[in-house]
Amino acid sequence: MKWKKFTIQTTTEAEDFLSAMLDEMGIEGIEIENNVPLTKDEQSGMFIDFLPELPADEGISYVSFYLEDTGDDSEILSRVRAGIEEQRQFVDVGEGSITVSETKDLDWMNNWKEFFHAFSIENIVIKPVWEELKEEDQDKILIEIDPGISFGTGKHETTQLCIRQLLKYIQKDQGQKALDVGCGSGILSIVALKLGAGSVVGTDIDENCMVSAKENMKMNHLPESSARFYMGNLIDDQELLRKVGKESFDIVVANILADVIIPMAPVIPSCLKPGGIFITSGIIDFKEAEVKNAIEATGLEILEINRQGEWVNLTAVKK
Repeated sequence: MKWKKFTIQTTTEAEDFLSAMLDEMGIEGIEIENNVPLTKDEQSGMFIDFLPELPADEGISYVSFYLEDTGDDSEILSRVRAGIEEQRQFVDVGEGSITVSETKDLDWMNNWKEFFHAFSIENIVIKPVWEELKEEDQDKILIEIDPGISFGTGKHETTQLCIRQLLKYIQKDQGQKALDVGCGSGILSIVALKLGAGSVVGTDIDENCMVSAKENMKMNHLPESSARFYMGNLIDDQELLRKVGKESFDIVVANILADVIIPMAPVIPSCLKPGGIFITSGIIDFKEAEVKNAIEATGLEILEINRQGEWVNLTAVKK
């Protein structure tokens, strides 16, 4: 199978904005190249002993994405170009040009694994199944993950924001019920159960996530009866809403994208019990006000706004 590589020449300031834009379009496998020196944390996280000699950082970045070569990319390229121009309202995009090159089939399933290593969030350690647990992590809550093709390692800022809120709002042994919208590899569902939630329900529009989430549940020695996973979209699937349950959940967590959270917001209160908590992230900072307004329009009250890098978490309560 042949793939086409599309590369946007932009600025380091705009690379996260364009990455989020491509993500919202459903484009996966985004690659960023720049000459920004790695921080000490990044160096240790990637086990780099000898840093490459890079040219001087001129603020230029290349954001690339891959699409299967079907012969006609005009529609998607038109959308990407329009998106780049829209981003100019918020950030210096720079040149914004797109170049195209062909590439051979890639081992998407395994090449990324060399970059995923164990890491901690508070008293939780998240590690890939192919690594041994370190001695210093023996007393922490262990989450083992094989993200598979659904991908979701927990290392992204948005997932970390959600995990920190779950640490705050899940009360151990209170039998709380949690709903994980856009569950992906199931990492937030597993965190919720490990922290003491009584049961979880996960939903996602990708059937691969159903397999990945269930496998990761088994990997973490969690009983099958403690979680249910459904494929579907809560925004417009009434049958899915019926299966999930009305006013059934103490906590709803959604680590998705701003443009999905906004139309989904009106559905959330119907899933929450009175006093229930809505935790959401996946929100790039320039979308914060729009998402906040959408959540408040449903009658939910914002309790907290937390930020990590350019990403935002909103936590709300159903009065």
